[in-house]
Amino acid sequence: MALATAVAFAGTLPAMGADLVIAMPNWPSGQATANILKLAIAKEFALNADVKEMGTLTAFNGLESGAVDVHPEVWRPNFDDVIQKFVVQKRAVVLSDHSVTAWQGICATPDAAETYGIRSVADLSNPAKTKALDTDGDGRGEMWIGAQTWSSTGIERVRANSYGYANNLTLVEAEEEVAMAAIDAAVATGRPMVFYCYAPHHVFELHKIVRLTETPYDPAKWKIVPASDPLWITKSSAPVAWGPANFHIAYASAFKTKHPDIAKFLEAVDLTPEEVTQMSYALEVERQSPPDYARKWVEDNAARIDGWAKQ
Repeated sequence: MALATAVAFAGTLPAMGADLVIAMPNWPSGQATANILKLAIAKEFALNADVKEMGTLTAFNGLESGAVDVHPEVWRPNFDDVIQKFVVQKRAVVLSDHSVTAWQGICATPDAAETYGIRSVADLSNPAKTKALDTDGDGRGEMWIGAQTWSSTGIERVRANSYGYANNLTLVEAEEEVAMAAIDAAVATGRPMVFYCYAPHHVFELHKIVRLTETPYDPAKWKIVPASDPLWITKSSAPVAWGPANFHIAYASAFKTKHPDIAKFLEAVDLTPEEVTQMSYALEVERQSPPDYARKWVEDNAARIDGWAKQ
């Protein structure tokens, strides 16, 4: 085996001697929180955690099997079907009581809202307005709906079908880093852009983003089929706004039995929306790496972390 190949292969292996595994999602706040928990647990309990990037469904399967111990940021209602299966029915996973308040929707750059009059989701079904969003000359506007692996991305496809604007908009899936760069460029050049948005998030600190108005959430009309069904997107319907959102730390029920002290610690973690926004800003705007950001955060919040461990 060539040296370069051996090094690359070694980089994919879990850290030797890890006492537990923390799943890391592919969005900034989840990446930062995963690394904060890794360092905080090492500080308070002298245990070595291996942070491994993986999708939430993979993480929940790992939480059940014992391959994963902690997930730092599980969104609701995005993963309600997964929560129903693993938390409610199988009781293999525990969600922390504390949650961070959030919201999700569709947003527009200032030029899209003010110059082209795209202020509501209903405007997205108007080809005369959405042609301004066309960047490739095919006559259809484009709209970023999230990363390919996000559960919210599939739900945004459902909403686009249900509202009807999928008929005249190309729904783009791309990593968040790519989308944020496109938003920065669009604002800087006065080009209109419409995109899936969520908060807490740093984009609202950088730009005067406009959240589109839409039909209020109605649970009777929010019919999302579990993603385990291969045809779930076509079978689902959601012609309304997202419902109230929040996210929790999750950990394996078996982990709680094995490490009740750390489970109690995880229940005490009380991050705020403002802190989550700061994480997003630090990683995507300042280009800090998740481990470096976490190291500084743990140093600056040592007393607070001690307090979590003493709950």
